[in-house]
Amino acid sequence: MTYRPTVRGRRLARELRRLREEQGLTLQEVADRLDWSRATVSRLETGQTRPKPNDIADILNLYGVPSPGRDALINLAREAGQRGWWTAYADVFTGSYVALEDEASQIRTWDPQLIHGLLQTEDYARAVITAGRLLPTPEDIERRIDARKARQALLDREQAPRVHLIFDESVLRRPIGGHEVMAAQLAALAEAADRPEITLQVLPFDIREHAGLDGRFTILSFPDPADPDIAYVEGTMGDVYLESAEAIASHGDRFARIAAAALAPEESAHLIAEAARSSP
Repeated sequence: MTYRPTVRGRRLARELRRLREEQGLTLQEVADRLDWSRATVSRLETGQTRPKPNDIADILNLYGVPSPGRDALINLAREAGQRGWWTAYADVFTGSYVALEDEASQIRTWDPQLIHGLLQTEDYARAVITAGRLLPTPEDIERRIDARKARQALLDREQAPRVHLIFDESVLRRPIGGHEVMAAQLAALAEAADRPEITLQVLPFDIREHAGLDGRFTILSFPDPADPDIAYVEGTMGDVYLESAEAIASHGDRFARIAAAALAPEESAHLIAEAARSSP
């Protein structure tokens, strides 16, 4: 099973890389001293392999890391190695995004085409998945529907993340799944707009050029200050995760510009409710 690093796994990987660099050691030198391959050390530092506490203890011993820092990192390895609910859907979730989303304290997304997966009704999601994924069998489609419903449980937790979603007005007008399906989806979206942890904004048709023309993206923020924001860009050629301070600042500015151009949350809620009432 492919390992998909959680936030803790990424934090551990960053710490391992920082500690090695502080020691002035190369990947090959660490590998030689531990009798590992260079690839093994590299995969640990890039979060590409599930960290084993014993291996982390060995590498920390090499670096001379004392307790309590040593104990904290070994415990981080144990937590990073735990399997989350999403591992039951490893055939559906092929990247790290869901594992990261699951730990986020704030989710900011711009999408010019679709209602966010966390707020999709089952029938809307079925229409989107059927049209967009080109899956071979109805069973494959239903499998993805089940996975999406499991993912949506995130919003019902006691410590649910704050969600700020901006989408184009065309999202309200395109009858995905047909008018009946879309009417139910719009009604559900209007209810979501009333939830205190969810902020919805609509970019109206009368806005011309804007900062979101390059396509959709998501910014994930986390409760621990040690974990930097991650910008996620999904595409047909693969997923991209951006973590550099420069990339995050650029996407944060882009999101702020889109939000400034969009209708205010109250106006957006009125527009969503109106679309729901007028839907055939």
